[in-house]
Amino acid sequence: MASSPQTYDNIIIGSGMGGLTTAALLAQAGQRTLLCESHSIAGGAAHSFKRDGFTFDSGPSFYCGLADPHSCNPLTQVLAQLGETLEAVPYDPLGHYHFPDRTIPIYCKLKDYRAALAEVTPKGAEEFQRFEQKMLHLYRGLQGLPLTELRGDWKLFPMLMSRYPQEMLKLGTRLPLVQASVGKIMDATIQDPWVRRLIDLECFLLSGLKAHGTVAPEVAFMLGERDTTPIDYPIGGSGAIVDALVRAFERHGGELRLSSHVAQIQLDQRKATGVVLKSGEEIQARRVISNATLWDTYGQLLPKGSLAPSYQEAQEATPVVESFMHLHLGIRADGLERLTGHHVVVHDDQLDVTTPGNTCMISIPSVWDSALAPAGHHVVHSYTLEPFEGWTRDGDYEAKKQAKAETLYRALERVIPDIRDRITTNLVGTPLTHARYLRRHKGTYGPAIAAGQGHFPSPKTPIKNLYRVGDSTLPGIGVPAVVASGIMCANMLKD
Repeated sequence: MASSPQTYDNIIIGSGMGGLTTAALLAQAGQRTLLCESHSIAGGAAHSFKRDGFTFDSGPSFYCGLADPHSCNPLTQVLAQLGETLEAVPYDPLGHYHFPDRTIPIYCKLKDYRAALAEVTPKGAEEFQRFEQKMLHLYRGLQGLPLTELRGDWKLFPMLMSRYPQEMLKLGTRLPLVQASVGKIMDATIQDPWVRRLIDLECFLLSGLKAHGTVAPEVAFMLGERDTTPIDYPIGGSGAIVDALVRAFERHGGELRLSSHVAQIQLDQRKATGVVLKSGEEIQARRVISNATLWDTYGQLLPKGSLAPSYQEAQEATPVVESFMHLHLGIRADGLERLTGHHVVVHDDQLDVTTPGNTCMISIPSVWDSALAPAGHHVVHSYTLEPFEGWTRDGDYEAKKQAKAETLYRALERVIPDIRDRITTNLVGTPLTHARYLRRHKGTYGPAIAAGQGHFPSPKTPIKNLYRVGDSTLPGIGVPAVVASGIMCANMLKD
């Protein structure tokens, strides 16, 4: 098929939060940018979809500081830079954690969080305060740095030193904490086994890893933002965030193509020159930016032999966080007037919180935004880790789906005991669903790069003019992190 006559400054593969952020910022800088999305809906893992009058979040449901101009959330800062705002509903407590023997509210304000812990273990609450103080010390060191000026190359450090010398000096005194794992700080401050398990759970919800595998700045940011900015939910669901980024991108002249699957990145003498779509169309660009995972970028999108075998093997050997089972439910809401929106259920204290099926996350966002469900109903999203291996679309697929979803139904019964009798819409997703719609390697949540055992790579790749963004690049997993990766990549390419 003939090549497209159009040539772009940038082609971005994938419209996840990282890809959308990069695209919008480059378009704002005046660069001609095309964003190709395989799915019929933009947003990647953060897209929303509609079914039977319900609006479902496909993935993330926990946000903070969306409507607070003083928030350190990179998403809030980049939306402000792009001239976009979001309407959001604040709430507290941020959720309830249900253990086999008790339920505990998790408050945003740390003094209230500690008070809830003290009802379970007074000594543990005192120890948590020492842990908290170390984390807030690190958070205050990070607060002074402007996230919208981050970049993923050697120019970052000189830029920060020249523009923000006092802030860098303050951060320098906290360098041991910047490089530490949460587990190391926990070991130095907390002995209470119940609180240690709680911190492991908080880390797992944040990074997919327990405390010893999670980097300290990630939890410092989490606790600091909870304490200083509202925990809020966007009106319209996660799709409202996606819509805001798309609006900004298109307002600045960007072009979004949905249902446009990129089959391969084109190279000329080890330099990225464009892409080939599944349809056969060839599109040229000065740069290609992949929002696909590192496994998909290096193992699927690049022509075979593009990378040195040792490099490719090392990248593809990066450990992965498991995929998920999902339940998307529409339920009758009668008698549930006091229902809260976020819940985490741990079924068995004797099993690790990372054991697939043991820890189940629940979001009921229609508690805050009733327009997400028909009148008299709620929308429910529940999910848990589930390995990709062993899943095939054979004759047993439907039965296996229902059997594996049982742990999610049981978790929901901790919150709404008669939920099975309330269901009007019932959608079950598996790792195959995750992989199919999100085009993610084995439907994974992202890399399992443990603190001290490796680093998330920068946006640069060994291929000239090929860059990467998203949750398998620095700074890692989660909406704030992937937005930061987009900021870092865009700032490198504006020069």
